[in-house]
Amino acid sequence: MKRFIPFVKSDPVVAVVRLSGTIGSGPRAQLSDEALAPMLERAFRRGKPQAVALLINSPGGSPVQSALIGARIRRLSEEKGVHVHAFVEDVAASGGYWLACAADDIWADYGSILGSIGVISAGFGAHVLLARQGVERRVYTAGQSKSLLDPFQPEKEEDVARLRVILDDMHDGFIDWVKTRRGDKLDEGTELFTGDVWLGSKARELGLIDGLAHLEPKMKELYGDKVRFARYGRKRSLFQRLGATLTQDALAGLEERAAYARFGL
Repeated sequence: MKRFIPFVKSDPVVAVVRLSGTIGSGPRAQLSDEALAPMLERAFRRGKPQAVALLINSPGGSPVQSALIGARIRRLSEEKGVHVHAFVEDVAASGGYWLACAADDIWADYGSILGSIGVISAGFGAHVLLARQGVERRVYTAGQSKSLLDPFQPEKEEDVARLRVILDDMHDGFIDWVKTRRGDKLDEGTELFTGDVWLGSKARELGLIDGLAHLEPKMKELYGDKVRFARYGRKRSLFQRLGATLTQDALAGLEERAAYARFGL
């Protein structure tokens, strides 16, 4: 009630936003700009927070959604004049590290996994299997690049070359974002953009994070022992709570498990 009483100084408030899971598109994705927008808007605008703290635990996902979420965080931070801190839990890799770089400073546990500043495209080839089963693939296009990397046809060198151009361009954008956000904090003597990952202690030496710290102790150090926390997380719909999306959730869980498994988690 203190903030409603004139001339009485209120205790500082830090809005805590949890960003956990893989990054995808659409409202059903665990982390997407569309799904996170209302929560982020509330976190920055409700109750005049002293700062916003991002709790990040993500192995990455969609480059575009990572960029959209990161841009929204920066826009809200600048509009409201609110400082943003990122706290990494198990992993902030690839798109997860992109989100961390949206903060003004990044903190992690000594065992957190960070980095993977790269771009990946994965698929499969089933043309041999189809041939063995006597199935013929027929594709007709207008435009020579329309059937790029068709998994049911033999791989073409020119398709791979075109894909590499796209991946390299995406990688350049990722590198520019990290350099813009981390600036001269980065260790210029180490190649940081190979897609490699590091634990928190090494990431601190390389300038990928600002130090080793956990959320509540660090926020009390910065804003005083009386700091209050307003926590924000995604709400599950009524159908999700009743298990009406069991099949879809199970498939999404398998995909997420595979994403985390890349980092031994």
